[in-house]
Amino acid sequence: MGLELYLDLLSQPCRSIYIFARSNNIPFEFKHVELFKDSVLGKKPPAGSGAEQPRAGPSNSEGVGKVSLLKKVPALKDGDFTLAECTAILLYLSRKYNTPDHWYPSDIQKRAQVDEYLSWHHANIRANAPKTMWIKVLIPLFTGKPLPSEKLQEVMEGLSASLKQFEERFLQDKAFIIGSEISLADLVAIVELMQPVGVGCDIFEDRPRLREWRRRVEDAVGKELFFQAHEMILNIKELSNIQIDPQLKEQLTPVLMKMLK
Repeated sequence: MGLELYLDLLSQPCRSIYIFARSNNIPFEFKHVELFKDSVLGKKPPAGSGAEQPRAGPSNSEGVGKVSLLKKVPALKDGDFTLAECTAILLYLSRKYNTPDHWYPSDIQKRAQVDEYLSWHHANIRANAPKTMWIKVLIPLFTGKPLPSEKLQEVMEGLSASLKQFEERFLQDKAFIIGSEISLADLVAIVELMQPVGVGCDIFEDRPRLREWRRRVEDAVGKELFFQAHEMILNIKELSNIQIDPQLKEQLTPVLMKMLK
């Protein structure tokens, strides 16, 4: 049995794994999982030309529960071996397939810098960037009414503070976070920062240093792959016309609201 990756490209961690695997020519079977099964997503990803591409067909939402004890994506199945959590999967793939050293450097200090960013990321960029999607798209979709503009302003202020630290502490005047080449740190960062862009909050517009870094990341992984991976998030506003199952709405609305507290 070959490598199977259970992913939903609406998810930032899933996109990082998808881009990493594709850009390094790692053969895998794409197992499409819908985070909002049978409800929010009214369409599947476009059909691809091979097993590595996102493809239309039945969702693997039930199958992921058999692969990941956490019953969430991303999840990996490699023969009898299973693995969850984005960072663990990225490191597993980099080691098993001996990907180029710049992704997770063998140099102990450069590797520590990647680890440092990944640790910082979760409590800063990841703590703020995804909330823009909840506020502007998902919560209005489930509740039928928009949140106060003050809530978005609060989130954007927190994100701006994190972006300032990102530029000054991690990016500085370098091409990439670790230096002259892309690493896992850049990949994990960029997929997260595309979440606000998808809902109309262009955080790159007034930040030239950040904008140039994004361009370099796109070039490093390939623009076609980059935008293929982000196609769903860049069109997420189309979800505003989707009809939500009342039972699912009742179940998920409290969960979404809790995320913003």
